[in-house]
Amino acid sequence: MKKVALVFTGGTIGMKVDKDLHGAIPSLSPNDIVQALSGIDEFDNLIVYEFSRKPSPSITTLDMKNLANKVLEFLVQDEVAGVVVVHGTDVLEETAFYLNCVVKSTKPIVLTGSMKNASELGYDGLTNLVSSIKVCLAPGSIGKGTLVVMNDTINSAIEVTKTHTMSLDTFKSIEFGPLGIVDHGEVIFYRSITHHKKFKLGNNINSSTYLIKSYAGMTGDYLDFLIERQATGIVIESLGRGNLPPTMLDAIDRAINVGIFIVIVSRCYVGRVLDTYAYLGGGKDLTNRGCILGGSLNGQKARILLMLATSNGFDHDDIVGLFKL
Repeated sequence: MKKVALVFTGGTIGMKVDKDLHGAIPSLSPNDIVQALSGIDEFDNLIVYEFSRKPSPSITTLDMKNLANKVLEFLVQDEVAGVVVVHGTDVLEETAFYLNCVVKSTKPIVLTGSMKNASELGYDGLTNLVSSIKVCLAPGSIGKGTLVVMNDTINSAIEVTKTHTMSLDTFKSIEFGPLGIVDHGEVIFYRSITHHKKFKLGNNINSSTYLIKSYAGMTGDYLDFLIERQATGIVIESLGRGNLPPTMLDAIDRAINVGIFIVIVSRCYVGRVLDTYAYLGGGKDLTNRGCILGGSLNGQKARILLMLATSNGFDHDDIVGLFKL
C-alpha cells in the first residue's frame, strides 16, 4: 500500500488544557496523536514528520514557503500517495491556498486540524485525521489541488473559508458547496474544480504585501502609510461589487503611480467583484485608474496570490490574468 506523509505544524489538535494557565497550550507530540491510530491496519503506512508545534496565529508566510518545500520532498517519493498537513484552523485556509498555488504535483495535499482540544469532550482531531488520510489515499483526490478536510467534508483550498469561531462544521465553501464527503469511511466526490491549474507559481515570497478592509467614509490614510512603507502590493476588501469611497481615490492614485499593485476584492462573503459601476469610486473608475479585480477570492487568499505574483515578477497584465477565475 502507498504511504501517506503526515506533516504536523501544530494547532489545537495537539493541545490540552493547562490547569495552572487555565487555557489550552501545545501538549501532544505528533507521535502521541498518531499512536491513537495504532492497531488499525490501514494506518500502518504513515510517515510522521513534525514541521513545527505552532499555534495557527504564529504561522508566517515564511513558514508556508518552507512547508511547501517539505511537502514537495515527500510528494516526489514514488511510495508516497499524498501528504496530510495537520494545522491550526485560524490561518489554515491561507496555508492551504498557498500550497495550492506553488506545489505542482497532482498528488493529493490535504489540510486538517481540530476545533476542540484534546481535553474537551467531542475532541474532533482524530476523526479529522482519519478522514484526511482516507481522502489522501482515494484515487478521486488526484489532480484536485489542495484540499481541506474537516468534519467529514471535503473542500477546495480555493473556495473554502473558516465561517464560525467554534463550530465543528466551520470550514465551508459558501458559494459553491463542498467537493465531497467522507461517509462511513468512504470518500465520495460530488464535483470537480478546474481553476486551480492556473495557480502554479514559484515558491517565492515578500513581506510587503498588505490587506486592508474598507468602510463607510474611509480615507486614504492607511494607503499613504503603506506607500511610505514601500509596499509592493495592497489588497483592499471593497464595498459590494467592488466599489470604494471617493475619499480614498487620491491615495489610490498615489500608490499606483509609485508602482504598487492594488487588487480589489469584496468584503461580502459571496460573489465576485466586477467593474459594473462607473461613478467616482465605482469598480469601473477603479480599474480605469489601474486597480486589479480579484474575482471571488476573499481578502486573505487574494493577499497570498498577490504576494506570490509580485515575488514571481508578474507585471500588471499578468496579475490581471492571474486573478480572472
